[in-house]
Amino acid sequence: MMDKLLRDIAATHGIALEYEDVFGKIHEVPDATVRAILAAMHIDATTGRGVGERARGRRRLPPMTVVRSNAKPWRVRACLPQAIAARPLDWRITSDGGIVQVHSPTPLRVGMARGDDGDEPYVALDLDLDIELAHGYHDLVLFAGGEEAARAKLAVAPPACYRPPELREGHGLWGLAVQLYGLRSARNWGIGDFTDLATLVEQAAAAGADVVGVNPLHALFPHNPEQASPYSPSSRTFLNILYLDVEAIPELEHCNEAREKIRSDEFQAAIAALRTAPLVDYAGVAAQKLPLLQMLYAQGLRDRYDRGAATWARFDAYRAARGDALQRHALCEALQAHFFARDPAVWGWPAWPDPYRDPGAPEVGRFADEHADQVGFHAWLQWHAELQRSHLADRVRRQGLAVGLYVDLAVSVDRGGAETWAQKDLYAMTASVGAPPDAFNTKGQDWGLPPMIPDRLHDAGYAPFIAMLRANMRDAGALRIDHVMGLVRLYWVPFGMSAAEGAYVHYPHEDLLGLLALESQRHRCLVIGEDLGTVPDLVRRALAANDVLSYRVLFFERDAAGGFLPPASYPEAACAVASTHDLPTLAGWWEARDIRLRADQGQLGPDADIDAHIDERVRDRGRLLAALDREGLLPEGTPLDPYAVPELTQALASAAQLYLARTPSALLLVQLEDIFGVREQANLPGTITTHPNWRRKLPVTLEQQQSDGRIGTLASSFAAEGRGRA
Repeated sequence: MMDKLLRDIAATHGIALEYEDVFGKIHEVPDATVRAILAAMHIDATTGRGVGERARGRRRLPPMTVVRSNAKPWRVRACLPQAIAARPLDWRITSDGGIVQVHSPTPLRVGMARGDDGDEPYVALDLDLDIELAHGYHDLVLFAGGEEAARAKLAVAPPACYRPPELREGHGLWGLAVQLYGLRSARNWGIGDFTDLATLVEQAAAAGADVVGVNPLHALFPHNPEQASPYSPSSRTFLNILYLDVEAIPELEHCNEAREKIRSDEFQAAIAALRTAPLVDYAGVAAQKLPLLQMLYAQGLRDRYDRGAATWARFDAYRAARGDALQRHALCEALQAHFFARDPAVWGWPAWPDPYRDPGAPEVGRFADEHADQVGFHAWLQWHAELQRSHLADRVRRQGLAVGLYVDLAVSVDRGGAETWAQKDLYAMTASVGAPPDAFNTKGQDWGLPPMIPDRLHDAGYAPFIAMLRANMRDAGALRIDHVMGLVRLYWVPFGMSAAEGAYVHYPHEDLLGLLALESQRHRCLVIGEDLGTVPDLVRRALAANDVLSYRVLFFERDAAGGFLPPASYPEAACAVASTHDLPTLAGWWEARDIRLRADQGQLGPDADIDAHIDERVRDRGRLLAALDREGLLPEGTPLDPYAVPELTQALASAAQLYLARTPSALLLVQLEDIFGVREQANLPGTITTHPNWRRKLPVTLEQQQSDGRIGTLASSFAAEGRGRA
């Protein structure tokens, strides 16, 4: 049995010692797992102390206190030396609007503590604030006897996240979901880009849609474009530069070298081949785009003192505004390109020479000075990516969509990318985020992504979390948070252990949800939480209280007998979808392609009865046919016998979407793959190279979509069901 000291240390750092799985079974976490997670947090499992522990113990105020505007009085915990705590205390509060208020609290003494070196006692005090402050971030300065004793931040958050007026008024809206890289067009260079996305938005708006959802747009790895998963990014605060439309960059107008290259027969043949390829050739796309982007950057450098002076001034202003975060991201990209060119085995910063693994090292500073143009190039790429995304947002606004662009936020980042290099102390580099075994993944899941350490996030005053939200809500009308349960708890899998041997680590969810609500309201950005898998009641309640829309997938919305829940049973505060990027398409599900695929990959286990799985899927088809029939949506002439309907017809696929259109759920998203009858899924979780993840293109081009008619027909059916604005 685990000793009391280890239990206490685990509890202090948010490690749950047991959890209930999706089947209702309680699992006790072994000592070895707890010790490995503490080690990943840099905590000594015998003392409970770690790097920075003493500094936390003696901090007079938490770096940031998060309160809700509707839950006063606001309480701030202070920890002051006894002599200082005995003096009269006063707050000076400066709001982010510049208004200064002074308040004298009545302290409530709640405990005593000593510093690590046994010096004078510290008094723990709760200080109440009962004043009026606007939503936002405020500076607190605590005075004791007229002298400054401590300073910190106060975030005053609204009660809940933002909802567009149309959703508050009860309109059930709908939209399209797309994997941006998979868009085909007559003009792109073999991968969907920001200009393609703007075209799709205009087509969607013309059909009556109010939202267009895309995969994460996070920065990936220019040195290794085949590392293409948008859910394993280098950084969640910067953008994937392969989505740039090179021909939309203004420097092209004056760059004869680039224009001649683009006009050449060789180049045109290369991009024609990239366009017609059935899968995205990331390396091929990068081989065409990156040299041209280098040419355009060089043109900008040449023009910066004459005709390009105004443009370069805007770039300089952008770099200043994004500050150290952009500099470190660009510097990491330049360093990785440098070391990768010397040795292709250098996969990320953990494989760099030792001195360069620390962003603050003198060697890194010298590299930045000696390779300033290359660092500038990567900053320039981010500038143009943000400009093109901003222009996209302008086009969305002109179309009048009630929600607009819906972007996706990955649960974490690749351990070898720019975000972990810039903030190494924030991440547990010897653990991964994952999920315990469930009905869909019987072995559990290890996603290979390092989790943030809760104590370190708190110590940073939540600044990394706030920056991440701002970067993704900028120019967006909705934010989907992948594995939103991570705001409350994350399943950690220590290195060297199986996914079944992990444990849940709790996060300061009240603070994180408060900050989410604050940034959501500030950006007028709806929030959707992907809450699939093992979701305890605590998480459901917390998300609902903050008006974070739940994510409801047709395949999973079942009753105890396995039947599909009727549309009326879906919650209003939800986004309803038939499927997702990690699941089979409607057609693929109907034909049990996912079962055969998972069997081929060994994901069903060595003793799995494949025929039994397929028979159960046939019964599921029958359950869906029966559900459609109950709603009067079964296409005329379609039998209820699932064996008699081996393929999903267009009429049946549309009926399934209409089934969801009848739900009271605020949003309905339809994958373009399901509209066009695609059978293969975008991603098969648990695979890296044995399945073409994140590469499949749509079967039709944007130009063909315009005249195809299937989106318009479905939109008309939605309108007849009352889905969408009149």
